[in-house]
Amino acid sequence: MLNPVVSAGAFTELDKFMFESWGYFVIPNVLSKEEVKECLQASIRLHEAAGTVGWGQVGRGYESEHALENLMDHPSVLPKIRGLLGDRFIMQSGWNTMQPARGRMGGWHQDGSSAFDFKNLGYPVPLIQLRASFLLTDQEEPGMGNMELIPGSHRSLVPLPDSIRTANSGTPISHVICASAGSVLVFHNAVWHRAYEHNWDYDRYTMHYIYSPPWVKPSDRFHNDVNFMQRTTPVRRALMGDFSRPDAPFGASYTPPPFEDN
Repeated sequence: MLNPVVSAGAFTELDKFMFESWGYFVIPNVLSKEEVKECLQASIRLHEAAGTVGWGQVGRGYESEHALENLMDHPSVLPKIRGLLGDRFIMQSGWNTMQPARGRMGGWHQDGSSAFDFKNLGYPVPLIQLRASFLLTDQEEPGMGNMELIPGSHRSLVPLPDSIRTANSGTPISHVICASAGSVLVFHNAVWHRAYEHNWDYDRYTMHYIYSPPWVKPSDRFHNDVNFMQRTTPVRRALMGDFSRPDAPFGASYTPPPFEDN
């Protein structure tokens, strides 16, 4: 099966072509086995504390779990985000999802805001939410709680037919992402996708980081935690939206995050 696999680190012209064509790509083996273990344990603690029953997602886990915080600006992934969004963006949200053992198929959808559908902004649907999904359990074959996407659907002039969506059935052109724990899937908000079924006897965990233009409101928090902001790094504070606005509220002259190469 074809897979849009890219190398970790620097954003290349081929990466850009692949993303524009497919709407997503996969970076394999970003995390070591020990890092995966630490992040998985952190994820389990989050969901146990939240009392998750069935499928669920927990936001702001990066505030209390250092292993998850470290993923926010991971050096294997951040260059890809900068390549696609430039240097002025925020981390809109960080969601940790759990699909329970023997979990069913999710529903087909595009990411966005129910308050104002992104497709109303123009064609093609603009890149407003760029998602980096860190796989924390193996998804090396279909039926392991994988992400299923429809390649190139972020460019489609027509929506996914209701007959497919309401019946929650498959399509002849869908692609089930198969990758090991520690890999990262990066994808465009307009790509049609869903959670694939999970046929194993353990829960599946994924840590999602969503990056957006600086004028987009955060979706996992109403405000930043003061203690977290005091102890985290300057880059992470900037990604959380802590930047000065010297002219208009979202003026172009605000200082971008203090990336090492700036």
